[in-house]
Amino acid sequence: MEIWMRIKNMSTLGLLKSRVKMTERFDCHHCNESLFGKKYILREESPHCVQCFETLYANTCEECAKPIGCDCKDLCYKDRHWHETCFHCSQCKNSLVDKPFAVKEDQLLCTECYSNEYSSRCHECKKTIMPGTRKMEYKGSSWHETCFICHRCQQPIGTKSFIPKDNQNFCVPCYEKQYAMQCVQCKKPITTGGVTYREQPWHKECFVCTACKKQLSGQRFTSRDEFAYCLNCFCDLYAKKCAGCTNPISGLGGTKYISFEERQWHNDCFNCKKCSLSLVGRGFLTERDDILCPDCGKDI
Repeated sequence: MEIWMRIKNMSTLGLLKSRVKMTERFDCHHCNESLFGKKYILREESPHCVQCFETLYANTCEECAKPIGCDCKDLCYKDRHWHETCFHCSQCKNSLVDKPFAVKEDQLLCTECYSNEYSSRCHECKKTIMPGTRKMEYKGSSWHETCFICHRCQQPIGTKSFIPKDNQNFCVPCYEKQYAMQCVQCKKPITTGGVTYREQPWHKECFVCTACKKQLSGQRFTSRDEFAYCLNCFCDLYAKKCAGCTNPISGLGGTKYISFEERQWHNDCFNCKKCSLSLVGRGFLTERDDILCPDCGKDI
């Protein structure tokens, strides 16, 4: 809420005595009564007696609803007018002349009454945040700008980024020093996201395949000798090749395979060379590098 000090004194109309000669006419512009020896007021260069001027032009006081006469100060704010004695706080009744004030629902309030009634209190020092002063707001709470500080270094946070923890606020450098885990790979703090592998923290961008260096976050991967590999690199480097289709047998995801005399086959590839009958769980014969079902083997 703003504080207003702009008060216009409307009582600048002088009360003059007539100096015209007795032989001349000098009458009120409105009622035509003679103004000789009487007080009068000029409006647009036309003289008016006091009564006519107040009837025609005097402003009405917002407080007492009476006209503000020529002999009174007229205090004005946003086209509203008050007698000097009527210009006071609507709660404590103290005069607001030459003092800062606030307006709430068309009511004049001194800064103290306004603060007690409407201003928020600082979450840190519990004191009122006065109207017109800068304040910081976060999750429904307010602070004086000088009270919104980092819990660790005690420096004002202002408009800089901060991280809340355990009902305390920390500037980013202090939070990283006190709480953030460090990446196993680059040794720098992990402030957002991150990956845990073998109970150790990594930045997502640091957790990559040992061979091709592609990020493994969100991808299927495996490991060998404590090093992580994407599936393609692991199969190319370490997986045994199927004797049937020559593709790698990864063994991942519960993949089943057949092993015989240092050769391996995918389950789907362990078939008779001649009739293609699956030999999984069946007896079979070998002819050099080929495997045969017993029926086909009879013809050998």
